[in-house]
Amino acid sequence: MGQQMLPPSLTRTQWSVPARIGTVIKVIHEVDVALRSLIEREATDGTEVEVVFDAPTKDWASRRNTPTIDVYLYDIREDLRRRERGLINEYDERDRITARHLPPRHFKLSYLVTAWTQRPEDEHRLLSALLSCFLRHDAIPSDLLSGPLADLGLPLPVTIALPPPEDRSFADVWSALGGELKPSLDVVITAPTDTGQHYVAATLVTEPNRIDIGGVGAWPPEESRQKRNGSVGVQQPDKSPVSPPASPQAPPKSTRRRRQGGISQK
Repeated sequence: MGQQMLPPSLTRTQWSVPARIGTVIKVIHEVDVALRSLIEREATDGTEVEVVFDAPTKDWASRRNTPTIDVYLYDIREDLRRRERGLINEYDERDRITARHLPPRHFKLSYLVTAWTQRPEDEHRLLSALLSCFLRHDAIPSDLLSGPLADLGLPLPVTIALPPPEDRSFADVWSALGGELKPSLDVVITAPTDTGQHYVAATLVTEPNRIDIGGVGAWPPEESRQKRNGSVGVQQPDKSPVSPPASPQAPPKSTRRRRQGGISQK
């Protein structure tokens, strides 16, 4: 709704549905990889703590026997405040527009981060390390980004432990998972995503417009107009004299002579 129609000078390139879906899947996967690398580098500090992305259900929790940090993706929503309109130009090496594409969309990926050990004290210690890790960064470090996220060159903002939206509570999340409520951190990553909507620009104009005007039978003389830099120049016609076509002769007039008793026509 509210999206402008495509200008007639642009043509839509063919993009397959799997290609567009694959781009979104790669973005979510790359965020998972970046989160795992950040946690292992700055929160676990080389200890033997496993980082997983499983749903923390009751059955899953009963099978855990090693210290674990679970980073569960439970919600994906577009950040409408970051949506942009219009088209972004793409240029070649001579600064000429070759194509245009829509701005990227920004999606908020919400993760429920929990610590699982045999003792609550150890879980609290891991949660404290995780909280300190995420507070040190306003965005995911650029050296941890790869794939589509690195290609876009945009930051991935990070928020930690903010109040949940009014339409969602963490108790509802735990109820949906069928598990017992336990301390957790809500980490939200805002990831830019390429829409895949790409338009090739119209063919570049390399010559000025030219208009040829001429009559029938070489009369009037042919005239050419060529537009350069916003002005119209007139190419002078051929100077050789051209005789206008001869006008047709009028038919002879009829001769009339009045006679007595009538009119005779000669």
